[in-house]
Amino acid sequence: MSSANVISTSELFDEDGLIRDFASWSESLGETLAQDTGIGQLTEAHWKIIRAMREHYAKVGGALSMHRICHDAGIERQQVNVLFGYCLVAWRVAGLPNPGEEAKAYLSGM
Repeated sequence: MSSANVISTSELFDEDGLIRDFASWSESLGETLAQDTGIGQLTEAHWKIIRAMREHYAKVGGALSMHRICHDAGIERQQVNVLFGYCLVAWRVAGLPNPGEEAKAYLSGM
């Protein structure tokens, strides 16, 4: 993370740049992460996806299919790639903890 606003990145993020604690995330941190990953300013479309991802994570406490998240939120699945590039980038900006190696590989390819 290049932002000086992020307190001790080694405490906040793991070696893959994913937040360690779901509760440590804030919307301002999401904005900073979006800037740091090259997304730029988050739009309402970004926030709709981020909120849907965080709601699902809070309910199940783990990784959920992006297709399911998009379906439940009324979002076209392709929008995630248009707005974030890859699902793993959306996962990172949404402040979701490391989902494990298999899920990361899946999210990186989408």
